[in-house]
Amino acid sequence: MATKIGYARISTKDQKLDRQIEALSKTVSKLFVEKESGATLERPVLLEMLNFIREGDIVVVTELDRLSRNHNDISNIMNSIQNKGATLEVQNLPSLSGIEDESLRKLINNLIIEIYKYQAESERTRIRERQQQGIEIAKQKNKYNGRKPLFNKESPQLKHAFDLYLSGESDAGVASLTGIDRSTFRRYRKKFNVERID
Repeated sequence: MATKIGYARISTKDQKLDRQIEALSKTVSKLFVEKESGATLERPVLLEMLNFIREGDIVVVTELDRLSRNHNDISNIMNSIQNKGATLEVQNLPSLSGIEDESLRKLINNLIIEIYKYQAESERTRIRERQQQGIEIAKQKNKYNGRKPLFNKESPQLKHAFDLYLSGESDAGVASLTGIDRSTFRRYRKKFNVERID
């Protein structure tokens, strides 16, 4: 029997999962919840969810960018879902419940998602272009100082994260314990040459 499976994700400790959980809990029988950046596919809960789904299941997210903000990553996740014989349902996209033919419903659903992905990617491209234009104008006026770093080497939170890592904690474990995004932590490890000898 088909199972409706929810996936909720936030990327920082400050964001609230409540809205996603409330929206998904009304329709799904199993819910996977993750606090992790969408910049990578190597997310423990995402991988657990993809491993859990079976043929006929429906994966439900509130918005497509909860899966990822990257066009190619979304496609890879969708392919993984479809290869299992499951389908993806995005709550903020048009409902297709009135279409009785299952094959037609899946086809239209996938087309809508592809259009949404294209629009989202186009918008991100426009935002990056506007940001770059703003930076260039600021540089010409000698007002651009670059983005302020999140941490310096003496930041207590970062020092604590380094201590955890050097005592044997994984990058994912450090991220979970400190709230520092895993990719951000890796970047600062490389910046300050913090490595442990295994």
